[in-house]
Amino acid sequence: MENIVEKKEDIKDKKKDDIVEKLVHINRITKVVKGGRRFGFSALVVVGDQAGKVGIAHAKAKQVPDAIKKANEIARRNLIHIPLREGRTIHHDVKAKDGSGKIILRAAAKGTGIIAGGPIRAVCEVLGVKDIVAKSIGTSNAHNVVRATMKALLKQNSPKYLSTIRNKKISEIIEKRGS
Repeated sequence: MENIVEKKEDIKDKKKDDIVEKLVHINRITKVVKGGRRFGFSALVVVGDQAGKVGIAHAKAKQVPDAIKKANEIARRNLIHIPLREGRTIHHDVKAKDGSGKIILRAAAKGTGIIAGGPIRAVCEVLGVKDIVAKSIGTSNAHNVVRATMKALLKQNSPKYLSTIRNKKISEIIEKRGS
């Protein structure tokens, strides 16, 4: 009987090892009713496989663990692929805006690390970006900053994508980037 329980736990551990989950923000919501106050919680979660896939989600529940669990499940269903240069940084500098959240993401040299604030750092860590310089301008609202970061990551174009659009070789596109 113990062997079966251990095997089930091993399967769960393997499943969790594939995707990293990060809690970005928890918010407590209060609803005033006749008998007093009712509390609810909302969670903003970022998940990724640290190899170019990332997903974000926001969920609400009466208890914090339930809100986090809901958000994780939604984020896992909404994973998107982001192209990375050399598997460690973005291809080029990008700017994006969502609500009042403005983001600037800059490609960085090897060994730079993740130079970014809380919400942007969480997205970059689960995405698998190792070298990036990022700045959040305007708001510090985690929801707007995370959504703006996702917009910025989706706006970038890989040399492979550009070569297919322009009907050129990848080597021609990469040469032009350097000059």
